[in-house]
Amino acid sequence: MKTNTHQNHTTTTTNGYYATESNNNSVLPHCRRRPQNGKSHSQDSRRENSVAGIFLRRNLLKYFLRKKLLKYMLLLALLYFSGLFTCVGPLYDFLHPPLPGSVYRSHEIFQQLWHQIKADNSTGIELSAVWRYKRKLKEHKPCPNTMAGIRFESPGTELYLMIEANGGLNQQRASICNAVAVAGLLNATLVIPRFYYHSVWKDQSNFSDIYNEDHFITTLEGYMKVVRELPDELMERYDFNISNIPVFQVPAWAPTRYYLEEVYPVLRVQGFIYITPFANRLAMSVPPHIQFLRCLANYEALRFSLPISTLGKKLIDRMIERSANSGGKYISIHLRFEEDMVAFSCCVYDRGEAEKADMDVIREKGWRGKFTRKGRVIDPALNRVTGKCPMTPLEVGMMLRAMGFANNTPIYLASGKIYQSERNLAPLFNMFPLLQTKESLASPDELALFQGYSSRLAALDYMVCLLSEVFVTTQGGNFPHFLMGHRRFLYNGHAKTINPDKRKLVVLLHNTSIRLCLQGVASLYGMWEFGQYRHQCHLARFERSNGSNAS
Repeated sequence: MKTNTHQNHTTTTTNGYYATESNNNSVLPHCRRRPQNGKSHSQDSRRENSVAGIFLRRNLLKYFLRKKLLKYMLLLALLYFSGLFTCVGPLYDFLHPPLPGSVYRSHEIFQQLWHQIKADNSTGIELSAVWRYKRKLKEHKPCPNTMAGIRFESPGTELYLMIEANGGLNQQRASICNAVAVAGLLNATLVIPRFYYHSVWKDQSNFSDIYNEDHFITTLEGYMKVVRELPDELMERYDFNISNIPVFQVPAWAPTRYYLEEVYPVLRVQGFIYITPFANRLAMSVPPHIQFLRCLANYEALRFSLPISTLGKKLIDRMIERSANSGGKYISIHLRFEEDMVAFSCCVYDRGEAEKADMDVIREKGWRGKFTRKGRVIDPALNRVTGKCPMTPLEVGMMLRAMGFANNTPIYLASGKIYQSERNLAPLFNMFPLLQTKESLASPDELALFQGYSSRLAALDYMVCLLSEVFVTTQGGNFPHFLMGHRRFLYNGHAKTINPDKRKLVVLLHNTSIRLCLQGVASLYGMWEFGQYRHQCHLARFERSNGSNAS
């Protein structure tokens, strides 16, 4: 059976074809080749050419249609994106307007209101009470003495504390007060503080150039010993070179416990300690007897040097003379609109690309890489809305006029070199023609010794602002904080200060449809945080109701 089956299969392959079954003869006729003759071959060729032509024409048609469609699609895409860039920007601005106060528009409002400001010199708010009650300087008395029951041992003459004060005038002042407190805490002899030179402040003054060194030393006698320099036996260890002395670094706002547990052991071993930088290196909350030393240093021991105090008193006298129309009383404004302040704030004003180019150069020069490092996000709109942008001279003037100060109000302007000063100060001078500065009150010869020394010039401003009837702060910082505290110390806590809420101010000055009217002025008045001025008004009403003879 196997042999027969095999034969049947092999038989089926005699024609050169294989079939599935040996008895399936019907497969064989279908598998035969057609006769090869010329006629049938030519017919097949024509048929094939005809079919190929049809396919070719169809493909060409599809190609041209696709190409034409592609052109139309590209044209439509071009039109779409052109319209997008043309219309979507304004549309987006319309649908998503900037946050109120996020854009500087004060100059536009000033242009709209200038004619009304110039014509209307009446006061919409009764502020004559600002001048009515003459302040009295309190009788000279020391800081509240909290040293009762506390006795310092004889100052440790073998233990020395030396610090380096960095920053501007009042940041250095804070460091000096803290150094006095730390020296008392550690029972160490204080070396007259050194001043760190910074490229931003550009002031090479020493302690004795700013403050009366002898007065400082004698005032602190009985509380601690103060020396001008480290003794030679200590300096000899370091070849009489301060830069060779190892530096002890203290964390910011360190509590008194840190000094007792970390600093004092090193001080005992070495005999001295050198701390730098020293800005904000002592916590605000300290024991009362240490706080007393701060107070003593700030309000009594720190007195300006003779050249500064002499010229400062002359400026005060001249300012009083030029304020005769108000009984010798004047307003002082601390305006922080110098180049470095505007650059550091990263805020945008009204000079467009020229302003941006100027600020980029100043930022890179003063703080190389700080504002361009990877991940740094600068949002001028957010800075303005959150009240971090310095007020312009124009904004300060509009604020004071809207509050009711007439254009004959004597004003002293405390400031460094204003950014674009000629352009930016013009509106303020137009609103307050009696405005004075140290440059207008002093002669060039008198100021010659102070030129190039920013801390000495700031000290002159400090003296004039200290005795003003009203103090206006516009940006914050060490200068107004120290000054406000000093004024309260001098006037029993009742010194008038205007401290605008800039978060509300920028919203108000964003509205270009604002009008100068009594109702608008009243709403503006309600937006300011007056601090001590508000307290003084309540005090005045209380005194009148009780028949007090305030004078």
